[in-house]
Order: sequence, then C-alpha cells, then structure tokens
Amino acid sequence: MRINLFLRSVLFTLVMTVTTVVWSMACILFAPFPYARRYYLTSRWNVIVIWAARVICGIRYQVKGMENLPDAPVILLSKHQSAWETIFYLIIMPRPLVFVFKKELTYIPFFGWGIALLRMIPIDRSKGRDAFAQVVEQGRKRLADGQWVIMFPEGTRIPVGQTGKYKHGGSRLAVETNTVVVPVAVNAGECWPKGSFIKTPGMITVSIGKPISPEGLDPAQLSQRVENWIESEMRVISPAVYAVVDTKRN
Repeated sequence: MRINLFLRSVLFTLVMTVTTVVWSMACILFAPFPYARRYYLTSRWNVIVIWAARVICGIRYQVKGMENLPDAPVILLSKHQSAWETIFYLIIMPRPLVFVFKKELTYIPFFGWGIALLRMIPIDRSKGRDAFAQVVEQGRKRLADGQWVIMFPEGTRIPVGQTGKYKHGGSRLAVETNTVVVPVAVNAGECWPKGSFIKTPGMITVSIGKPISPEGLDPAQLSQRVENWIESEMRVISPAVYAVVDTKRN
C-alpha cells in the first residue's frame, strides 16, 4: 500500500513539475492581456493541479458555506496546513484573490513568474513596520479594485491537530480598511501534509464562516474571534484528529 502511494505521489509530482514549467512559460504570453483575462488564464494551472491531485492521488474535496461569501470587499483569514489550499482557493473564490506573501517567492524560477502577474502583495519581512504599511497601502488598492485579500494568520503551515500563534496582521488590515473578515477552516494537511512527499487519498473539507465586521473591535479582539471560529470548526471537520488531541490535553 505504501509503495502504491509513493508511486502515485511520484507521478503527481512529475505532472505538477512539467505543468508548472510549461504554464509559467505560457504566462509570459499572457502578460499583455487585461488583468481579469490574465488572472483567469494563469489560474488554469491551479485547475490542472487540483484535478491531478484528485485523479492521481485520490484527493477529493467539499466546500461548506459558500453562501457566507458577501458580494463586497473581503479579507479571507484561513487555517493553513498544506500547499493544497493555496492552490485551490484561486479557483473556488468568486473574486480574484491577492495573497500577502514573502517577496522571496517571486525569485523562484517558473513559479515566481506566474505569481508576479497576479497583483499579489509581496513583502520584505526584514523591514518590520514598513512592510506592514506596504500591506495596508497595497491592500487598500486591491480591495478598491474588486479583489479579495487572503492571509494565513498562523503565518506558516501548521501540522494537523496543532494550533499556531495567530498573528494580527490580517485583522489590522481589516480594521484599518474597515473591511469584513471571512474565516476559513480547512483540513488539507490530512491528505497533503506539510513536508511530506506522500499524498494520501481522502476528502478535504473547506468550511467558510460568516463574515465578521471589524466595527468596534481592535485587531487583537478581531483576531481572537477569527481564531475561536476556525479552531472550533476544525473540530467539526476533523473530529477524529481533534478527539485524540483533546483527549491528550485532558
């Protein structure tokens, strides 16, 4: 069984690698197109990867709460367990997404070329407060242009069943721009774990919460509400994992 999973993971990695190289080169041709067209064409890579993960590795998905997404500017704050959700969100959300990410990612051959075309918000973390000021400035522009900003408040991929420290950057952006926050819980790490080459068949659940208004809240209070909802919802979508975690804590 383990050999079978390994071989399927090898095939998936080959497909993903070849697709990334080919598509990144095609992205150069997309560069002169209007933004909406460029975004659509570039994100077809995401469609291919999610399809390959399902067909080759048996990674299926279901989405709960799409009705909670408003027809208005939004900052998405999501649980982060896997590379899977960073790929998937671009093709499921009704508006173009803008990720806030480390500037160094744009230096990655092929992959970096693609994301450079999508009006993302690269930041230089070494600049501290100046970096966040850049996020606010660019985030305000992107929201006004009709894009949604997405951030991972834990900052990095967190192993299944664990909780990282929720940072306040996304909540600060929401307060300063007076934009509602939509929390998202996802258990992709059960199938596509951080740092693991092996991909495991299964059902990934993406659960979208109701919008949370920043009105009357400071960033810490807003962040706490986001964390409470996400971590509570994780126990709904991954009951077996959290049953073990909570038993050990008790």
